[in-house]
Amino acid sequence: MLNAANQKEAENCINPLPGDNRFRAPAWRQQPFALWSQAFLLQQQWWHTITHDVPGMSPHHEDVVSFVARQLLDVFAPSNNPYTNPEILERTRETGGQNFVAGFNNWREDMRRQIQGKPPVGTEDFIPGEDVAVTPGRVVFRNHLIELIQYAPATKEVHAEPILIVPAWIMKYYILDLSPQNSMVKYLTEQGFTVFIISWRNPSADDRDLSLNDYRRMGVMDALDAIDAICPDRKIHAAGYCLGGTLLSIAAAAMARDGDDRLASVSLLAAQTDFSEPGELALFIDHSQMHFLESIMWNRGFLSADEMAGAFQLLRSNDLLWSRLVREYMMGERAPMFDLIAWNADTTRMPYRMHSEYLKKLYINNDLANGRFMVDGRPVTLQGLRVPMFAVGTERDHVAPWRSVYKIHQLADTDITFALANGGHNAGIVSEPGHNGRHYRIAHHRHRDQIVSPEEWLENSTEESGSWWLSWSQWLVRHSKSPMIRPPSLGAPRKGYRPLEDAPGTYVFQR
Repeated sequence: MLNAANQKEAENCINPLPGDNRFRAPAWRQQPFALWSQAFLLQQQWWHTITHDVPGMSPHHEDVVSFVARQLLDVFAPSNNPYTNPEILERTRETGGQNFVAGFNNWREDMRRQIQGKPPVGTEDFIPGEDVAVTPGRVVFRNHLIELIQYAPATKEVHAEPILIVPAWIMKYYILDLSPQNSMVKYLTEQGFTVFIISWRNPSADDRDLSLNDYRRMGVMDALDAIDAICPDRKIHAAGYCLGGTLLSIAAAAMARDGDDRLASVSLLAAQTDFSEPGELALFIDHSQMHFLESIMWNRGFLSADEMAGAFQLLRSNDLLWSRLVREYMMGERAPMFDLIAWNADTTRMPYRMHSEYLKKLYINNDLANGRFMVDGRPVTLQGLRVPMFAVGTERDHVAPWRSVYKIHQLADTDITFALANGGHNAGIVSEPGHNGRHYRIAHHRHRDQIVSPEEWLENSTEESGSWWLSWSQWLVRHSKSPMIRPPSLGAPRKGYRPLEDAPGTYVFQR
C-alpha cells in the first residue's frame, strides 16, 4: 500500500477479481488514482474476510451479509465518482464538459422510455422475424401455453432423430435463434438435424393458476406428442436451456418411470437439477423472501419482469449497474446495442402458482435431487434415466453455477458428457463457431465410472479451442441412427398438426 502511495506508477499490491474491469485502464496506475483504487480493493477484501467463517452463523446468512456489504461498498467505489475516476476526468477535459451534457440526455431518454414502458434505446433494430429469429420455419402446434416451431431443413437429407429444444419460460425463446451468424437453431439445421423449439406464452394475471406440472404437460409432453406425429416411429433428442433444462429433466424422469422411451438423448444447457448449492441467486430465495414474493404475486397474479431483472442486476452490479451508469451518464457514451442485449430486454412474466411451486419445491426443498418431486401423484427420480446425457456449464454463471450443474453426475445413472464453456449464463451458451476467444473443457463419464469432484474433473478434462457446439453436434450424430433420410414435411395436417403460420409465431410478440 505504501508502495502504491509513493511511486508515480506502482505495481498493484492487490488485483481486481476476475470480471471486475473497473480499474483496468492504464490511468488507474497513476497517482493518486492508484492509491484510491488499491485502498478500495483492499477494503473490499477485508469486508469479504470478516463476513465469512463467522462462528455460529449459517452459510446462507453469511452470504447475505457479505452480499449487502459488497453492495454498500460498491456505492463508494472511486470508479463511480467523477472526481476520483481518471477516465471521466480525461473525457471531461477532452470535451469541455460536454460528456455530462450527453450523459444527462442519455439519462433523460432512459427515464422517458421507462415511464412509457418502452424498451432501451437501440432494441428497435432487433425485431423478431426481421433482424433476429429469422431461421425459416412454421408454427405447427399451438395450445394455451406454447407454440411449437418446426424449422425448414437446410440439407437434402437429415438425421432420423429430430431435436426438441426447451428454452426457459423466464425468457423469449429466440436467444437460441438470434442473428443468423450466432443462431444455434440455424447451426443445427445446417448439421442435418430436424429442429423443433418451444415458444412460451407470456402469462398474464388470468394465468395465475398455471402450475409447474402444466408447464411439463402442456409444454414438453404436448410438444413431444406433436413431434411424434410429424416424425413417427423416431426417437427424439431433447435439449433444455436454463429452467427449460430443469423442466426437461423432470419430464424425462417421469417418462423413464412410466416406460415412455421416446427420447434418444437428453442435453442440459446451463440447467440445474440439484439446488443444494444454487449460487448467489439463493440470496434472494429463502422462506422470508418466499412470503414476500408470494404476497406480490398474489395481488398481481404473476411476477413481473422488472422485479426479476433487479435481482439479476444486483448479482452483477459492477457490469450491469455501476459500469453502465459511469459509461452512459458520466462519460456520455452509449454502449452499442447488439442482439443478445436486445433479447435480454425482451422480458416475460411468470405466473403465481408455477413460480411459487418452482421456488419452494426445487430451490428451497430440493425435491428433485432428493427423490421427493411428485408428478401425477408419484415421485420421480433422475436415477431412472438411461438415455445418454450431454450437460453444459459456463465458467462465470451467476444463475446456474457450473459446479451445481455438474451435480447431474451424482443423480443420473447413465453416460454423461460434460462440457464447461467460457463465458456467462447467456454468452457461454450462445457460443457460435468462429467466435474469437471461445474455448471449453470436456470429458466423458460412463455410468460405471467412479464419480469425481468438480475440481478433479477440471484437472483431468480436455481443453478445446472454439465452440462447444461442434462437440455437441458430433455427440448428437454419434447417438443418431444411420443412414440419413429425406426431411419430414412441415407439420402433419392429417394428424391434426397443420402449419399455422411462419416462424417466429405470435407468442414471441406478447408484451
